[in-house]
Amino acid sequence: MLRAAKGHKTDPKDSQWLAHLLRHGLIRASFIPPRALRELRDLTRLRRQLLNDSTSERNRVQKILEDANVKVASLLADPFGVSGQLILEALLDGTATAEQMARLVKGRARAKVPELIAALEGHRMSDHHRRMIRYSLQHLAFLEQQSLQLDDEILRHIEASGLAPALELIKTVPGIQQDSAVSVLAEIGPDMSVFPSAAHLSSWAGLCPGNRRSAGKEKSGRTTRGNRWLRTTMTQCAWAASMKKGCYLKGKFWRLAAEGKKRAIVAIAHNLLVLVYHVLATGLPYQERTGLVEERNQQRRIRHHIRALGRLGINVGVHPTP
Repeated sequence: MLRAAKGHKTDPKDSQWLAHLLRHGLIRASFIPPRALRELRDLTRLRRQLLNDSTSERNRVQKILEDANVKVASLLADPFGVSGQLILEALLDGTATAEQMARLVKGRARAKVPELIAALEGHRMSDHHRRMIRYSLQHLAFLEQQSLQLDDEILRHIEASGLAPALELIKTVPGIQQDSAVSVLAEIGPDMSVFPSAAHLSSWAGLCPGNRRSAGKEKSGRTTRGNRWLRTTMTQCAWAASMKKGCYLKGKFWRLAAEGKKRAIVAIAHNLLVLVYHVLATGLPYQERTGLVEERNQQRRIRHHIRALGRLGINVGVHPTP
């Protein structure tokens, strides 16, 4: 079906003509995943929405604590971790003193007991605040239960659909773990023949720069819109790959980050999606080429030092050791 442009009407003959061309193979059909893949998409997208709801609920609890003058979020790495949960339960009980609550923390947070006492003294936690926090905690418990049930349902669906081998291949790509691999598989499927090349897949995901050139001048190269679900997942995986030791993508990220981390992370996400395309197209797991990466890094350091000495007026000749 054609979508009419703003201010124009749709001619039904255009739709008939496109259908006629498609019937004779004169235009490329859109990517319509099979039913099993569409059902997996529904499950993974619902799970992501539940995670977003959980994040919103945690932010709501944090806002209530700030309103009650409880300033522990700046002292604890995770306000909803073990130490944060213990303090929150004591606040809801309303009988413990600031010192008693501060000494409930575990692990490294014990070094911050004096700061926690100062943050908890003089709090204005009222019955209304406690009631609102309890509502949010009940909702969080429900969301966590739903997420666990969805995880089990997703794994059963993958096994029943025969998608487990493709999932294991995607997990070999650096930066992609179980949940992200499931999301990627749900969006692109195991069959890469539907995409003419890795570049087409990247463009479909919205991870390739736009090509805008006019009169020999390069204009804005912002990325295309693409599949927002896949784009978000690959961006998150790119951050993980940029911190992975022994991965060539980490070095590439920091080289590109000099021009901006946002552009660099999109470039790494593009590389990851290309790797996913190749492992699914070939059926072979990803292998990190550590020897080649180390050699490239060594050659790069050599060129850097030669240029630095050249700027000082010293000419250096390269003679590799036998």
